[in-house]
Amino acid sequence: MKLKELTHYTGEILQVERFRDYCPNGLQVEGKQEVSKIVAGVTASMDLLEAAHAAGADLILVHHGYFWRNEDARVIGMKRARIKFLLEHEINLLAYHLPLDAHAEYGNNVQLAKKLGFQLEGWAGEQNIIAYGTIAVPVSLQQLGAHINQQLNREPLLIGEQNKLVKRIAWCTGAAQDYIEQAIDLGVDVFISGEISERTVHLARESGVAYIAAGHHATERYGVQALGEHLATHFNLGYEWIDIDNPV
Repeated sequence: MKLKELTHYTGEILQVERFRDYCPNGLQVEGKQEVSKIVAGVTASMDLLEAAHAAGADLILVHHGYFWRNEDARVIGMKRARIKFLLEHEINLLAYHLPLDAHAEYGNNVQLAKKLGFQLEGWAGEQNIIAYGTIAVPVSLQQLGAHINQQLNREPLLIGEQNKLVKRIAWCTGAAQDYIEQAIDLGVDVFISGEISERTVHLARESGVAYIAAGHHATERYGVQALGEHLATHFNLGYEWIDIDNPV
């Protein structure tokens, strides 16, 4: 499989050109021009790079890659070590951030909804990054937290009245806690994201909209898996998902 064809196809289906993002989307580090096996993971840490190399990958697909806005542009320290490893082993690094969050089929938000059994009704916010919908049967905030814990294997942090019944929900994976005000405007009962800030607690308490911090890594494992599986099937490539656990 030609690298150029794979990257062009992926960029087209994710519509990367329509996003204003904090990092470059697509091919970030170039390796072999022929791709035979993809390894997918959440973040391009050294642990993932080494595991992917051991698994025989010539392309690593991630949600969190490199070259973030406002970071030190110099290739030194950990950045140098990671890029050196990729170049030495001719492994391609393909990364998609906001396009993978928002995609209507392979995105983190829609895949999290499938994992948790949410009924997706629509999208809101800048670049349609917030998903909203309902739970089939109203449950208490505490029951919803227990369900998330069971499905994601990570205990979430719940802010709000534990016995409050919730049905209308909004969610955005990762570090999207500051979208809570937009979720409040949607009139939902609860907003779910990955992380939480000090200010989030007060917004949730004073608005009456409960907040659930379900884990940045835990909520963003599913989009990259769905995309990796699709690419492997579409191009008849080897594929492996490698989860480098992160408690955040």
